[in-house]
Amino acid sequence: MSVLPLVFTSGWASGINAYAVVLLFGVLGATGLTDEVPASLQRTDVLVVAGVLFLCEAVADKIPYVDSIWDSVHTVIRPIAGAVVGALLAGQNGSLPELAAGAVGGSTALLSHFVKAGTRMAVNTSPEPFSNIALSLAEDLGVAVIVTFAVFHPVAAASIAAVLLLAGLAVVIFLAKQIRRGWRRWSRRREEKRLRVPGARPRVHAPPDDGSDHF
Repeated sequence: MSVLPLVFTSGWASGINAYAVVLLFGVLGATGLTDEVPASLQRTDVLVVAGVLFLCEAVADKIPYVDSIWDSVHTVIRPIAGAVVGALLAGQNGSLPELAAGAVGGSTALLSHFVKAGTRMAVNTSPEPFSNIALSLAEDLGVAVIVTFAVFHPVAAASIAAVLLLAGLAVVIFLAKQIRRGWRRWSRRREEKRLRVPGARPRVHAPPDDGSDHF
């Protein structure tokens, strides 16, 4: 089970930037800094493709609303990447079944992807683009530092990734509640303004469906 912390960390990072994870692992393995990286991630064609896609994401991630569209497209790609990288790491190490490693990497990547996508949707409500740029740079730097750290100190890196994942989920839940509350407040104010117009009638809302059938 010694590879499990590395698989968990790679899954968390894949949910944020899967191409950066593949590129980092490939470079670290190709330069001989670690023996934990499978040969398939060190191939030149894999590194070139990962590098090009990483540059594309680096640009799209910093543009308001474009980042959310990019996240929507990668709802499937990031978990799959996390599962594949996890399975490859397990196959290289041999201490964890590849199927189990794929499940851990994929599910962790899915959770961290939801955190990233939810945070970006909340940030996009701000009128200026600087918050998107700052958040994107922080994500890229965090992935680079923690993935590199995980290669040499997997348990400590996995602990940091777990804390960041839990904190991110808590923030997303909090933001979702705040946005929902703000939307209700805005709808109430809009209805009050409409009722101030002479001759306006209050809207009749349909009663909630209690699940019973009426004839």
